Amino acid sequence: MTARIIDGKAVAEAIRREVAAGVAELKRTEGIVPGLAVVLVGEDPASQVYVRNKGRETTAAGMRSFEHKLPATVSELALLELIGDLNRADEVHGILVQLPLPRHIDPRKVIEAIDPTKDVDGFHPVNVGRLAIGEPALVPCTPAGSIILARSALPSLAGAEAVVVGRSTIVGRPMLQLLLQEDCTVTVAHSKTRDLPAVVRRADLVIAAVGRPEMIRGEWLKPGAVIIDVGINRVATADGKSRLVGDVHFESAAAVASAITPVPGGVGPMTIACLLKNTLTAARATVSGATAS
Repeated sequence: MTARIIDGKAVAEAIRREVAAGVAELKRTEGIVPGLAVVLVGEDPASQVYVRNKGRETTAAGMRSFEHKLPATVSELALLELIGDLNRADEVHGILVQLPLPRHIDPRKVIEAIDPTKDVDGFHPVNVGRLAIGEPALVPCTPAGSIILARSALPSLAGAEAVVVGRSTIVGRPMLQLLLQEDCTVTVAHSKTRDLPAVVRRADLVIAAVGRPEMIRGEWLKPGAVIIDVGINRVATADGKSRLVGDVHFESAAAVASAITPVPGGVGPMTIACLLKNTLTAARATVSGATAS
């Protein structure tokens, strides 16, 4: 068996086109242009790249992009005051504070300071709670994108046995809630799971989000399983350079699975696409007065 490659770039491009059409319609009918504010604290090179990409994609979708770059020495109070200003700004519909933050700033305080209706990262406790009870909410972008890719590979997720490897608040836990909404039978595995390969081998759908390069091997997998690899790990190569790999050993897994996401080019492009989708949803909610979903 040779797995079909799930092309995250193509799916993300379709979402971006859909978002751009929605932005144009909202502007035409309501005179509203969705606005996304991204706050970057410090000079972390990877974060700078992410922020630059987000700004470019936001503008390409016809939205307004507001970038706030602050020094690493900025006080927690000053950052919270900026968030308060963005909460009150009518032209801003989505707020994203790029993580990680410097050690002297409490990320929990920052996340909780964001207006839940503008929390396009889906990290605010209000959105986390609404997702957990099945109410409309702004959903974390990476899990949301992973579900879309899983749907593209399986005719129906209902009844599928899904295993999520990783229990982070950013991916693993919201992934559990989204899979339950799809009527999957879900197991969340983690570092304390006994006989992890046996647990993974039961799965029709594997979501790998553990943060360990190439940990999940082909021999762990049920033949025909669908693999969504959320991991992005940089590893050294023999020539002294480096390459990106996922949490799944791609070559051995592709020989067993029916479909698999590559790294890069799988889940990664979906994250920004779903961020744009969340921003449009938040902007539409200002018209209807409804909770974003």
